[in-house]
Amino acid sequence: PSSPAYWLDKEAINQYQPGLGAEVVGGWWYPEDAQVDNKALAQVLWTAAESIGVELKDGITVEGFLQQQGQVVGVQTNAGVIRAAHYVLASGAWSNELLPLPVRPRKGQMLSVRVPEFVPELPLKRILFGQNIYIVPRRDRSLIIGATSEDVGFTPHNTPEGIQTLLQAAIRLYPQLKHYPILEFWWGFRPATPDELPILGTSHCQNLTLATGHYRNGILLAPVTAALIADFILEQKSDPLLADFHYSRFQSKPSTRTSMLTHSANFSNGHRTADAINADAMNRVSTSSPLIIAGKTFQSRLMTGTGKYRSIEEMQQSIAASDCEIVTVAVRRVQTKAPGHEGLAEALDWTKIWMLPNTAGCQTAEEAIRVARLGREMAKLLGQEDNNFIKLEVIPDPKYLLPDPIGTLQAAEQLVKEGFAVLPYINADPMLAKRLEDVGCATVMPLASPIGSGQGLKTTANIQIIIENASIPVVVDAGIGSPSEAAQAMELGADALLINSAIALSQNPPAMARAMNLATVAGRLAYLAGRMPIKDYASASSPLTGTISG
Repeated sequence: PSSPAYWLDKEAINQYQPGLGAEVVGGWWYPEDAQVDNKALAQVLWTAAESIGVELKDGITVEGFLQQQGQVVGVQTNAGVIRAAHYVLASGAWSNELLPLPVRPRKGQMLSVRVPEFVPELPLKRILFGQNIYIVPRRDRSLIIGATSEDVGFTPHNTPEGIQTLLQAAIRLYPQLKHYPILEFWWGFRPATPDELPILGTSHCQNLTLATGHYRNGILLAPVTAALIADFILEQKSDPLLADFHYSRFQSKPSTRTSMLTHSANFSNGHRTADAINADAMNRVSTSSPLIIAGKTFQSRLMTGTGKYRSIEEMQQSIAASDCEIVTVAVRRVQTKAPGHEGLAEALDWTKIWMLPNTAGCQTAEEAIRVARLGREMAKLLGQEDNNFIKLEVIPDPKYLLPDPIGTLQAAEQLVKEGFAVLPYINADPMLAKRLEDVGCATVMPLASPIGSGQGLKTTANIQIIIENASIPVVVDAGIGSPSEAAQAMELGADALLINSAIALSQNPPAMARAMNLATVAGRLAYLAGRMPIKDYASASSPLTGTISG
């Protein structure tokens, strides 16, 4: 049953709580409303946990999850690796630093004042809620005043503006507290999600459960959250409530674009034509297996880039014509506004395109790690709060632009620990691809031939081995020069392609972008349909039985 609530006019509300401000003309009274002393509660919970054998480690920094084949195998900390059978992510405002979840810090400032001893009886007996302000009386004669809600990232400390805002609102609500001495100020970070509701339940890893994003209601929702998560982990009971708070509610909706390979249904005498039936069959094949990278679903299997175009307008037209959903951006060039990249951040609609920041121009693992962190922040600034994707490039070779396998592996290991979804650009080396998968990369991206060369598929045999042994998506990157080569790469079983130079350097980039899109779809359909076997001898297309003999 819901708690009772009563509307009180100005006269009645001042009888229940004298001393309210002149602006208060009425209010709702919730007689069953209560409060919790958060500091006392934390101390009691700590003691209770220790009493039943829970080991609590203070001062430990979690740096990332160690993942293998859809499982968390450890938590990397500044004190070493901690391993368990099951893990719960409950790191509040810092959750996004470990996993690409849409959780961001919302700073809250608070203060307390003290009712002087010469006031014989506590004058404020009820919790007061006003517009953007609340005042909570405590038994120790303190009054808690809160709280601001500031979208300033992890900017620390109290500010004069924040405290002034709170005091002005509190004094309007309850004027006499302006005479009370100030006890203390403090601040913290609340974990806010786009809809200000928590994220609960399963994750992309089977043994990792999420319990974060409670925003302003962490303590209030802690008991029910604990019960739901404990039942889920220990008893395998999934309460229907969890479905409403699953992280997938923030993922992009499936594309509603109509494939160029489908046709509108035709009807004749109430029966569907063969063309319509065949079109439906093709549509089922093309949409039955979307591209999934790090738990995020994409309908298009073609990725493109933003470099080498003759103008921003040409780039915009080409990306639109490609029908792609992932566009890679060189972090360094955007940060430094390199020629051809001025205004790039504003040129594309990032609510419809998923940004893939890349570390192009980095020659060492350390350099790539720093640029990757900048890329994550760049994506956040453009509104993609949960974007932890990074295309990892470590290229010390200025002539052939071949990636450094050792530096790539070192950088990938660290970035995975920091919660990145790493998409490493590599030579077509099956052993390296497997090592990168083992350390937790989201994909591997073997080159078809040297980047920007347009030489086509020169590493076919090795790419086939990588595809056969991979349990993560394989994205063929670099060297493809024509749509026929794009189709061939997809026919090998590649999960996706990243094509930039072949589009940007063509005579008509938008037309080439469309051609690459069609080739990618055609190659995927051909792979799913299955190629006919190759024979050493001829085989007649028409049957030999039932022929007319002379």
